[in-house]
Amino acid sequence: MSAVPNPPADPSAAPHPPSSLELRQVSLGLEGRALISDLDLTVEAGAIVTLMGPSGCGKSSLLAFVCGTLDPAFETAGRILLDDADIGGQPPEARRLGILFQDDLLFPHLSVAENLAFGLPPNLRGRRVRGAEVESALAECGLADFGDRDPATLSGGQRARVALMRTLLSRPRALLLDEPFSKLDVALRDRIRRFVFEHARSKGLPTLMVTHDPADAREAGGPILQI
Repeated sequence: MSAVPNPPADPSAAPHPPSSLELRQVSLGLEGRALISDLDLTVEAGAIVTLMGPSGCGKSSLLAFVCGTLDPAFETAGRILLDDADIGGQPPEARRLGILFQDDLLFPHLSVAENLAFGLPPNLRGRRVRGAEVESALAECGLADFGDRDPATLSGGQRARVALMRTLLSRPRALLLDEPFSKLDVALRDRIRRFVFEHARSKGLPTLMVTHDPADAREAGGPILQI
């Protein structure tokens, strides 16, 4: 389960989630083969929309298209809107989207607190201010005394929580989930899934999730699209 934080243009501003994430007439193809055609989708603030389908159908590629990291070998069409503004032509770091993957990808050479601090907007200045943000995030995910720990000493669930908090510290305006629970055992998956969904809803983040697990879709409680 990995976190890829994209800092906002004005990191000192209070977080302001958009009213919705919208895809308009989005199509994806590769080497002449259509993967997704004319997809229209609206994800409201605080809602979680689930994309399901067989491997290779373009689900993860769609998330990459939304966050601006899709391989240029793909053919694409359509619009991506946040707060009715088209962000499709913006570089990834300007889109203010957070994404979690299967692997957490915490930096092994940084402590837990330093991993979290990496997610903070770079223009959020002052050691005291940045430290307070990190301490608050540690407390929020139940790891208040873990700041100095090596990430290698954390359990899978603890690492997953740190990964999510690192993404949230970057102040994303929408959240993308690409099979983030698939490598967790069943009991842990249920607990971390609730943790992620509760935070997405409480912060009013439009959330788009790709999964093969019907239980993920049921717990998300939102629309399910088969592609």
